[in-house]
Amino acid sequence: MTNAPPPPGSGGAPSTSHPSGLTFSSMPRRSSYASVVSGTAAAQNLYSPTWSGPLSNLVTSTPSSSYPPQYQPDSRLHRYSSAIESDMQTNGGGTSGGGWRRAAPIPSHSRQFANSIDYVEYPHGQQSSNSFFTPSYLKTSKYVAQLAAAHRSKSSSAQKDPSSNHSSAAPSLSASSSNVNLHRMAPSHRGMTYDIIEHQPPSEDDNLVPLPSKWNEADKYGGLDILGEGLEIRYMGAICKHEHEAAAVRADHPMPRQCGIYYFEITVLAKSKDGIISIGFSSPKASLERLPGWEQESWAYHGDDGKIFFGDNQGQGKDYAKPFAVNDTVGCGVNFSTGTAFFTKNGVYLGNAFRELKNVKLYPSIGMRKFPGSHIKANFGQFPFIFDIDGMMGKERHCVQADINTTSVASLHPTLDESSLIQELVAQFLAHDGYVETAQAFAEEVREEAQALHSGQDVPLKDYEVVEDVDAINRQKIRAAILEGDIDKALKFTNAYYPNVLEDNPQIYFRLRCRKFIEMMRRCTEPQGFASKRSKSSNGAAHDTSDDVFTHDMELDEQMKDAEDSSDIMEMEDSDYGMKYQDLLHETIMYGQELQADYPGDEKREYKKTLDDIFSLVAYPDPKSSVHGHLLEPSGRVPVSEELNSAILVSLGRSSSAALEKLYQQTEVLFNEISEEGGAGAFINVRNDFLI
Repeated sequence: MTNAPPPPGSGGAPSTSHPSGLTFSSMPRRSSYASVVSGTAAAQNLYSPTWSGPLSNLVTSTPSSSYPPQYQPDSRLHRYSSAIESDMQTNGGGTSGGGWRRAAPIPSHSRQFANSIDYVEYPHGQQSSNSFFTPSYLKTSKYVAQLAAAHRSKSSSAQKDPSSNHSSAAPSLSASSSNVNLHRMAPSHRGMTYDIIEHQPPSEDDNLVPLPSKWNEADKYGGLDILGEGLEIRYMGAICKHEHEAAAVRADHPMPRQCGIYYFEITVLAKSKDGIISIGFSSPKASLERLPGWEQESWAYHGDDGKIFFGDNQGQGKDYAKPFAVNDTVGCGVNFSTGTAFFTKNGVYLGNAFRELKNVKLYPSIGMRKFPGSHIKANFGQFPFIFDIDGMMGKERHCVQADINTTSVASLHPTLDESSLIQELVAQFLAHDGYVETAQAFAEEVREEAQALHSGQDVPLKDYEVVEDVDAINRQKIRAAILEGDIDKALKFTNAYYPNVLEDNPQIYFRLRCRKFIEMMRRCTEPQGFASKRSKSSNGAAHDTSDDVFTHDMELDEQMKDAEDSSDIMEMEDSDYGMKYQDLLHETIMYGQELQADYPGDEKREYKKTLDDIFSLVAYPDPKSSVHGHLLEPSGRVPVSEELNSAILVSLGRSSSAALEKLYQQTEVLFNEISEEGGAGAFINVRNDFLI
């Protein structure tokens, strides 16, 4: 492998020479990456190059394990009079003849479950409130896509940073916006234990508000107990003596406006005859000592009388729907685009309940009062909903898309109609990115289509002439080399055609060198390419079994000799294969050491993080299945080639982005702006709805 000369002022370039005294010729076949790096291969009387810096933390750790926190029930045990117990209607509420207490769960065959809601988990098993989940109606939401990406990033860090193993909680993105539960990696089967340590840099995703996922233990009134992974609430307080005495609880996170519509449901599992349950939402200012709807900045639907309440009406409810009781499933939704709220009952839409909602943070909220024993279970999207919220979301999305489709584009380019404008954008994009042959084919296709449409008409045709651009051809050569994984060739072409580009853009040169290391690791993960083909027959040509001249003893001798010869050949092939593999691994490690030496210390935080990530690949027996295995994917070559192509264009005095790319970027920014407060943009995902 050759290396292009480094640009002046850069971090240095790899050298083809290696330190003397290092030999891998005697190494056994397929030693582990970790053993080569850590030095454990020395037990085999081999010299192994050692790493320092980013890889030094891979070989000194002890294993540990962490488990998700278990719910610790309240130590308070309540027992009430038989008069109250006889007045209870139960449906899986956990009552018994001995009074209300924390009893064992009712068996699944109990008749008390005959009319209860059967929660069916999603196929992918996202049933736990402590794991990240995507409600079905938000599966195309851009905001939830951002949450999912942030969750994957934090989960990746969680597998590498052992510092958080001492945390007493294990929140996920859905459950906490600031904490990450990180797990130490298990000991390697190769006899060593290691940690991969990485501290995630600050990101704009840190400002993303997770979806509500459970009831908040720290934001509830004392008379309520939270059960069932945070989804269930049971009222265990004393009998209310005052008219407005109650207990309420809020969810762990507010409803994100960027979702456009937010919806959740509760199912009433148990309720006393005169007990009251209310469902709605409130801001943090609302008191938890009264039912939602009775306090300022709270809105709710009450199950005892079917009325709706909001703080500004001074406790005077308005008729809305029928009351709800045991076995009923009641849903609450907020449409931030219209500023309205609605409720559902057993899958039936009950209509808008509130309008002109205040611009405050709204948390899902539940309230209970009077007699103990009321018990509900919430569904924040971990399970399928009873109401067709997916259909409602689809209708809203369709309306917004219809408005978009009827919008005129004449003002974008007054001299072109919509079809011609699109063709211009595509042609310019192909030429800009150096796809010369594709641009020529596109121009020819457009020309033929125009001729067919205007056959027999005297109409001038638009000619998309593609100029033979030498720079475009050179850029395409560089791009092709990177996409093929030949970074050395790309560096050679770049320094030959555009000698100042890498000097002026050291960060791109750094990325190219890192990509070269990754490509070398890719070759190490595919060692079968170095193996020679073995003989298809071990003894077929050695003797003729049909020849009766040989005696039985002679045949046995020949067969044994053939088996020995075949074994010797296979051992030689394996040895040759092992030599080639170890040579490649040795070359990769040497190049990694040079790369580390050229970027010492913490010159730039992103440099150190990138080096830590790519060097960690060496520590795994199967790098492709490791935490950073995605770095080995060929798709990682694309952003490197695009970044270099943009830098070359800037050096030529041209725009770094094509007009089509700018149009997409501006559209994304516009939709982000209008979706911040739950506007129409919240129902559109530009990438999913228009690009893929």
